[in-house]
Amino acid sequence: MTEGFGRTNAFDSSTSEVWGSGLASAAALVLAVLFGALIYLVAESNDERDAAARNERQSFEIIMTARSIEQSIARSEAALGRFIINGNEIPATLYRNEWREAGRQIAQLKRILRDNPEQAARADALETLYTEYGNELVVAARLAAAGENFDALARYNSVANSQSGVSAIQTLEQITAQERELLSEHSAARIETNERARLLATLLTVAGIILAIAALFLAYMTVRAFRQQSYADRRADELEDAVAKRTAELETVNAQLRAEVTERTAAEQKLNQVQKLEAVGQLTGGIAHDFNNMLAVVIGGLDLAKRKILKQPERANEHIENALEGANRAAALTRRLLTFARAEPFLPEGTDAAELIGSITDLLRRSIGEQVSVTISADDNVWPIWVDPHQLENAVLNLAVNARDAMDGKGELTIAIRNRKLAENEIGEAPAGDYLQIAVTDTGSGMAADVIEHVFEPFFTTKPVGKGTGLGLSQIFGFVRQSGGDVGIDSTVGEGTTVSLYLPRFDGDAVARKPVSSGTGYVGSEKGDDARTILMVEDDQRVRRSTAESLEELGHTVLACANGQTAIDILAERPDVDLLLTDVVMPEMTGPELVAKIASSHPHLPVLFVTGYAREAADGGQFSGHGVLRKPFTIAALAEAIESATYVVATPDD
Repeated sequence: MTEGFGRTNAFDSSTSEVWGSGLASAAALVLAVLFGALIYLVAESNDERDAAARNERQSFEIIMTARSIEQSIARSEAALGRFIINGNEIPATLYRNEWREAGRQIAQLKRILRDNPEQAARADALETLYTEYGNELVVAARLAAAGENFDALARYNSVANSQSGVSAIQTLEQITAQERELLSEHSAARIETNERARLLATLLTVAGIILAIAALFLAYMTVRAFRQQSYADRRADELEDAVAKRTAELETVNAQLRAEVTERTAAEQKLNQVQKLEAVGQLTGGIAHDFNNMLAVVIGGLDLAKRKILKQPERANEHIENALEGANRAAALTRRLLTFARAEPFLPEGTDAAELIGSITDLLRRSIGEQVSVTISADDNVWPIWVDPHQLENAVLNLAVNARDAMDGKGELTIAIRNRKLAENEIGEAPAGDYLQIAVTDTGSGMAADVIEHVFEPFFTTKPVGKGTGLGLSQIFGFVRQSGGDVGIDSTVGEGTTVSLYLPRFDGDAVARKPVSSGTGYVGSEKGDDARTILMVEDDQRVRRSTAESLEELGHTVLACANGQTAIDILAERPDVDLLLTDVVMPEMTGPELVAKIASSHPHLPVLFVTGYAREAADGGQFSGHGVLRKPFTIAALAEAIESATYVVATPDD
């Protein structure tokens, strides 16, 4: 305990020393930066002081030059006057020299003032006036040189009052006055910069002293840090030995834990494998049971129809109807498996749920039997939703069948359709907003809380072995989540269950639905005004032959081929094709790839996809804007799909 306390104190002391050294280094760095800044400011201040002094000297020079020009002009005028009076050559020479000196000084003045536009303009004007005035004086000088002194004197007197001379003197006075003002400013600036330079020099001296003190303190802290580091190294060696010992102990414990984890992982893998095999066995048993029942109906119905077709045609038709019902149930189970495997294309559209559920009321009643009463209630003006109508039908039908089984085939089934506003996380993970609630309520046995926790898990079922696949509610849950909604369950043991689908409100309009065909009615084979030329692409020979006969039975002209490239060649030769009917999954070129290739050459050609398994070809987004017919299908469903596909394309041009 004492050793640990000593280590802690040593660590704290070392830490404080490190912090003190760090702070001293930081302070020294800051002082160095400030010292450099002061040096820069002193240099700048000295430059400003020198500039102010230069400007002051320049103003002095300008004033003195202006005075010299004025004096030279005055001396030149006086010398000319003496020359005119006495005719002596010496004043004449003095006149010429002084006048030239004035010109030289004017040139010098212009050079000095070239950086001051206002003063430079005055210097230019002065030079012009100097030239004009000189020309006037030259006339008097020439008359005097010619001996005409009286005329020269008269001329001199008139020139003495010349406007050019007066203006030249006035211009010199203006230049001098302006420079006196600038001289005052430059003198004040020089005094100010001198004061600033002295102040900065004082600050620089103080900063240097402080920096020196900081350097000494930093050196002191560095020495202490080295001493502490030496002590810390010794303590580190001791700690390293202790850590090595403790690490060896931990390695032993970790080895034991790894062995336990490996053993547990192996056990979990075996358990997972057993659970997977159990789930697959449960799924296989349920599917085999359902398919055997459906195949028994199909095979038995067809066998009886074959026996009765000649002697009792009416009875044969009944058996064929039973076989068709069994085949349709098998197709529905296949679609449930594809939806669970996410291989069924998701084709959403604006949907009126009340209208859709109302249209399948007869199908619901036939599916759950006459001993279950069905009541459907809906709010006025229910909100549209954005879902795949086919999958919504399957979900409602699946819930109805589950309700029938929970009621042992006898009871009351209620389907309520309501507009709901949900708060955040009120139902599962659904965000707050507007939802349409589709609530399916039965009067069956109900479910306990521990059962409700697992009802959405794949393969989970409360039905006996072979009576269910456990895919129903998991498929419904996946469909609702894929549509952006959530599912809620309210159940009481012995009283019944309510399963509610909450689907987000759609801001657009619902697509108008056509009346649901019974799927068993006869469709005539005579051609009418709605007969079309249809290009059919199907790689399976038996399906191609069967579909072609069905299309011909509907009165259409059929151009059948086995692959996409052949279809492209036919389209190039047959501009009269009214509809492209193509399988989705085909070798070499899929249906969506074929449609993409002909999009530019046949932009308005209607397309109807026929699919039994679309996952390998594309997602549902590539079917957007085109009709989709799911295999297997009846002739009536084929006729309705053809009409819908051509109607969708024709509508925009109407």
